[in-house]
Amino acid sequence: MMDHKVTNEEDRIREAISPKTWNETKTMDSWAVFKVMSELVDGYEKLAQIGPCVSIFGSARTKPGSPYYRMAEEIAYLLTKKGFGVVTGGGPGIMEAANKGAHFSGGKSVGLNIALPLEQIPNPFIDADKFLTFDHFFVRKVMFMKYSQGYIVLPGGFGTLDEMFEAITLIQTHKLVRFPIVLGVRSYWEGLIQWIHSRLLESEHISPSDLDIFNVVDTAEEAVGVIEDFYKKYELKPNF
Repeated sequence: MMDHKVTNEEDRIREAISPKTWNETKTMDSWAVFKVMSELVDGYEKLAQIGPCVSIFGSARTKPGSPYYRMAEEIAYLLTKKGFGVVTGGGPGIMEAANKGAHFSGGKSVGLNIALPLEQIPNPFIDADKFLTFDHFFVRKVMFMKYSQGYIVLPGGFGTLDEMFEAITLIQTHKLVRFPIVLGVRSYWEGLIQWIHSRLLESEHISPSDLDIFNVVDTAEEAVGVIEDFYKKYELKPNF
């Protein structure tokens, strides 16, 4: 008996490559454009007055009580006590931990959820007026990049890497202000960082100065310290 998942995936591929009439293409693309516009407008309206915030990225698969979960919780708690809002992807794992820390400190707790085939259930620690759900990953990333003044990246998978390299690339290409990017913890990221040095830097695909775009830390206090030092240097006002 053929695997049901394989059958569904094959059906999706056949649908994607099947010829479409011009009217079908125009109709589908037009509705897609309107959906993207709707998500952008909704995001802009809800987040425009949110004040200085920090996005915390990390795996949805991280279990409550694990060291990375506790670190995310502590980082968010410390950040919000210093007046910064916290933005996450709104789901479980690291996202839940960060929203939880922000919630219990009395700070702003923002969740940008994503609609997935295997439904991502939003965590219960997001402020009711600061919760959005997106169909499109790229629109969601626009919100992360546009409304955050710092990014803390904790252990995660492909999604976390996508968000991290999006921020790094936008800063490298001067499309985004050089806000701090913090990676925690060193033991998790050191293999990737060594590869960046030995492959990207040595082959001159990046410049030595590009390595200054991000910081690597081991503790919650260090992560928050990088963000706080940045704010002091540029005299930005947090959400006090």
